[in-house]
Amino acid sequence: MPKLKTHRGAAKRVKRTASGRFKRHHAYHSHILSKKSRKRKRKLRSATMASDPDTKVLKRMLPYGA
Repeated sequence: MPKLKTHRGAAKRVKRTASGRFKRHHAYHSHILSKKSRKRKRKLRSATMASDPDTKVLKRMLPYGA
């Protein structure tokens, strides 16, 4: 069976944790920040885990981890 290719766009955006889940960053934190509240911007800074349906897709996109 041939080698599988890693989806390079996904590899740059998510990292696999030791438990096999995927860590990602929040969207909407790059521009037009003046209208967003301080609390909202602070929450967007932190990383979070990808949802279960997204994890299933990411496992196929990143067959060798990332």
